[in-house]
Amino acid sequence: MKHQREMIVDRKTARKPRYASWALPLLNDPRDVEFVALMLQCSALAVVGVTLFFSGPRLVYLAPFYWLVLAAGYLDRFTLMLHCASHRALFRPKYRTLNRIVPWVLGPFFGQTPEAYFAHHVGMHHAEENLEVDLSSTMAFQRDRLSHWLRYWGRFLSIGFVELARYLKDRGRRRLLRRLVVGESMYWAAVAALLFFRPGATFVVFVVPLVTIRTLMMIGNWGQHAFVSAAAPDSAYGASATCINSRYNRRCFNDGYHIGHHLAPRCHWTEYPVEFERNLAEYGRQDAIVFEGLDFFLVWVFLMTGNWSRLARAFVRLPGAPARNDDDVIRFLKERVQRIPCSVG
Repeated sequence: MKHQREMIVDRKTARKPRYASWALPLLNDPRDVEFVALMLQCSALAVVGVTLFFSGPRLVYLAPFYWLVLAAGYLDRFTLMLHCASHRALFRPKYRTLNRIVPWVLGPFFGQTPEAYFAHHVGMHHAEENLEVDLSSTMAFQRDRLSHWLRYWGRFLSIGFVELARYLKDRGRRRLLRRLVVGESMYWAAVAALLFFRPGATFVVFVVPLVTIRTLMMIGNWGQHAFVSAAAPDSAYGASATCINSRYNRRCFNDGYHIGHHLAPRCHWTEYPVEFERNLAEYGRQDAIVFEGLDFFLVWVFLMTGNWSRLARAFVRLPGAPARNDDDVIRFLKERVQRIPCSVG
């Protein structure tokens, strides 16, 4: 049993790579210079992908090595950079055109269609907060059951765009709808043309990353919103979980602090550990779910495999929360993954 103790949080702070320091005057926040460095790295990988698979001899046999580098080194970090840049513009108004580089220029190489992430995550998900109207809501699903996740994943991959477009139209978000439609139309027109001329290369560089990252996003969102309180589904404390002291946070810009992110979506990513420590008593009063040493992908794996003991070992006993032994924690977690009746799912 992990007893209540003084909370020590592993803080991921911003690095300042020297080779990206030239961009400091362009940025809204100098702490985001790390993103410029990542943009340069992602640009180099995109050039490698085009060089290997689109120009010169056909080198499709190198695809597994390319995918390995993409998945192990960049896919998660790029997506969380896009996440941060969607909430807080990276570049100053004078240089605002540069804000299009991440979603429009680099995004397609990392599985992101232009404008779709912003429209779905900022325009819809944060507006609806995992409640019934949220197209990525987990409430109506049994969240420890693989068959339910597969239905959730399949719906997103098959009709996610149609549902999002209809949502934006119904909400009168015509400007955002237009951005979504233009981005999707241009992306799929380009991919269709490339598939006609170079199907193998297009499959390697664009199709596989898209299916991969959309699958990972659905796994991640499920883990973030697996433990929903039926009594308080409209509360960030009751609808989200937080993961602390994990390699994932150090790699992916403190994305594990998901409760804090829903409480303050525009908070800078470096400040979430501080927010968590400052409000630890409130997290305890709200009986928030916090895991130590896990990420949301491992949370999903343990849910799908029924490894409740591993989740209980990672569960943090917050000061002010009800006292629980491991058996109590397992019962508590199982209660929080039960279906909550609503029209989605």
